[in-house]
Amino acid sequence: MLQRLLTVPGVAVDTRTRPNAAPARPAKPVRRGARSSVALKLLMAVTGILLVLFLFAHMAGNLKIFVGAEAFDHYAHWLRTIGTPLLPEQWYLWIQRAGLTFAVLGHIVAATILARRARKARPVRYAHRPKVQGSYAARTMRWGGVIILLFVIYHILDLTTGDLNPVGDSAHPYANVVADFAPGRWYVTLFYTLAVVSIGFHLRHGIFSAARTLGQRTARGERRARAIALVLSVVLVAGYLSVPFAVLTGLVK
Repeated sequence: MLQRLLTVPGVAVDTRTRPNAAPARPAKPVRRGARSSVALKLLMAVTGILLVLFLFAHMAGNLKIFVGAEAFDHYAHWLRTIGTPLLPEQWYLWIQRAGLTFAVLGHIVAATILARRARKARPVRYAHRPKVQGSYAARTMRWGGVIILLFVIYHILDLTTGDLNPVGDSAHPYANVVADFAPGRWYVTLFYTLAVVSIGFHLRHGIFSAARTLGQRTARGERRARAIALVLSVVLVAGYLSVPFAVLTGLVK
């Protein structure tokens, strides 16, 4: 290595020739698969929020059953006339059903693709892999989603089309609900309870995951998101289960 001493009036500067520094590596471009995964997580968050809003609105309508048969039947009839005369009768319900169907399908498709990608990312399981410490809700998201899907199908055939309802009279929805959760049909109440509790676990984990997907990363924000998710889940489960158990115990008849 060469060395020179440069003399400047009043200053001695020692300079050395150094090998050229390695050029900085260019930043790795974001892979298409990573961008796609972010888009799928965003799709899950948005569709999940839409479904949660519908669940709370639907719960509020269900609670009108405690006001009486006339009020509940009037509410059910009002749902069929939303948008009239601009829209023909029941068109709003069909638009809502179509939107919910797309939201559910988008949610399921995104969840399925992300789960498959997670498995492919680690094709070989570790022989001595420690158990992942996660919430019970997070570990039951998949089978809980299956239970919820089966319940939605049954619920439509039961209280929407009336095919599986003992009364099945669209003009008297109050009578349909009372007949559906009668003491002799305890198995329906049991299945309803299992599905609603699964929704609660799903909602608790889903709200927290949606908050992270939408940018919430601070420790304080995560604690707040967990607390909000827990409160909303408890309120939703209690609201939905109050109806069948009120019928089962004779409070609503």
